[in-house]
Amino acid sequence: MQALKTRLDAAAPPLLAPGVFDALSAALAEQAGFEALYLSGASVAYTALGRPDIGLVSLSELADTLARIRERVALPVIVDADTGFGNALNAQRSVRVLERAGASVIQLEDQDFPKRCGHLAEKRLIGAAAMAGKIRAAVDARDSALIMARTDAIAVEGLGAAMDRAEAYLAAGADILFIEAPESREQMQAITARFAARTPLLANMVEGGRTPLADVAGLGALGYRLVIFPGGLVRALAFAMRDFFASLKAHGTTAPFRERMFDFDGLNALLGTAGMLADGRRYEEAP
Repeated sequence: MQALKTRLDAAAPPLLAPGVFDALSAALAEQAGFEALYLSGASVAYTALGRPDIGLVSLSELADTLARIRERVALPVIVDADTGFGNALNAQRSVRVLERAGASVIQLEDQDFPKRCGHLAEKRLIGAAAMAGKIRAAVDARDSALIMARTDAIAVEGLGAAMDRAEAYLAAGADILFIEAPESREQMQAITARFAARTPLLANMVEGGRTPLADVAGLGALGYRLVIFPGGLVRALAFAMRDFFASLKAHGTTAPFRERMFDFDGLNALLGTAGMLADGRRYEEAP
């Protein structure tokens, strides 16, 4: 993970990691030229369960998803591990399980149960000391993955408390800080003024969320080193799927939608079907 840490520390544009939720979305992101991926817990809940981001995805479901992504792509994967699925001992097991499945960065947050999306209301937090203990436990358990500490305290305790919490998590050994849901550019400037010179900071861009949307260049100018758009793909896909089903129901055929979709050959070309079949034939031949 040293290469990823070096990339985050470099005087270069911030690392942009799109949100993915399965092997296909990860493969498409890799083909598009991204340097890293963000396995979004929210997007897994949306797509695998058809439910909101309220802590319903289990560790085993997340690890299985990650393993399938890792089988398909070689890019670093940042994994949203929610609260670590319990206390400090649970967080240690989560780190070990997710590292075995291929995690490059493991993100832990300081919400209490029932947890929820960082841009929803009525979040609850565990104590700062308990969260710092989780970070220490995660650092002790990891082999090489980076540990990212997320605090949701802005909406619950205010910006000052959120930054104090982030300070404690940094002291506990976090490699990256994620101060969730700042509500203005001024709050973002206060965060970067305090931390950007000392550790990589993540900016979370949620369409319609609490944080003002900005582009990677603007966020880099503020001092952020890592930028995610975790749920943008699912929101785009849900929009397209709604239109697809409406068209199919209205017309009884996919013909009106053909310009907005791959045909059979096009999708197989994207997936590399011909190459895989050729590899299979090679193994059927005598050496």
